[in-house]
Amino acid sequence: MASPSQSSPMATNSNSNSAGVIGQTANNASTGSNATTSNAKASTGAENQPILTKPRLMELVREVDTTAQLDEDVEELLLQIADDFVEDAVKATCAFAKHRKVSKVEVRDVQLHLERKWNMWIPGFGTDELRPYKRAAITEAHKQRLALIRKTIKKY
Repeated sequence: MASPSQSSPMATNSNSNSAGVIGQTANNASTGSNATTSNAKASTGAENQPILTKPRLMELVREVDTTAQLDEDVEELLLQIADDFVEDAVKATCAFAKHRKVSKVEVRDVQLHLERKWNMWIPGFGTDELRPYKRAAITEAHKQRLALIRKTIKKY
């Protein structure tokens, strides 16, 4: 049996939905078809479905702590936060793709948003190269402290 995190609803349809979001209206306008209205009808049903359901939330909570109980208000708040997070991520990644003048959202758009806004890096997606390690800048005050320490060590 797969763990709940492996059977995420986002894992199966994240590429199919997000890749076509930007270019749908442009492609339909150029062909002159009425596909825009059918796409709008299809997407309104999907918008009403929450990203995370209450049973799925309880599965995730049980993964962390089997004895944990959530109040109804806390459940609603966590579900709303999850929906807001995904909506924000989709809007930002679509904006990045639009800025690059492409009609597909790519993994690097999602990575850029998650890294810039949430300081998150999800390994295993996108490039296989290691992230560059940024060495912390040494301030002048730190240099003075080190000099003082070296000076006192030499005395003894």
